[in-house]
Amino acid sequence: MKPRIVIPKVAPEAYQAMLSLEKYIASTSLNPVHKEFIKIRASQVNGCAYCINMHTADARKLGVSEQRIYLLSAWREADIYTEEEKAILALTEEVTLISHHVSEETYANAAQYFDEKSLAEIIMMIITINAWNRIGIATGMRAV
Repeated sequence: MKPRIVIPKVAPEAYQAMLSLEKYIASTSLNPVHKEFIKIRASQVNGCAYCINMHTADARKLGVSEQRIYLLSAWREADIYTEEEKAILALTEEVTLISHHVSEETYANAAQYFDEKSLAEIIMMIITINAWNRIGIATGMRAV
């Protein structure tokens, strides 16, 4: 692949704005494992190898089992996720694939487990990782 732009160098203000979003996400009350599941699943859907590599490593550091990491791409067929995790994963997929819209069923299911503030934090987390995925893919960042 030909070298591509490095956004922090050519548009540092834009990159700083992304880091501000990341700082907000870090300050939320969301469960750290839930944060990594959102990051991993959105990155899988988007095909961002750089982010999948980073966030699976981060999940391992949190003590998430290899099995729970490996099965994220097929979470509907695995019985090892909590109802809250399933609600987050469904919402993550629908926000990531936004052209299909977020169904009332998926939103209502998530609202059963999370209050409005937590839902806002989850949605912002999903939006943020999707932005990072697009930066990584568009600029040719590679998993190492």
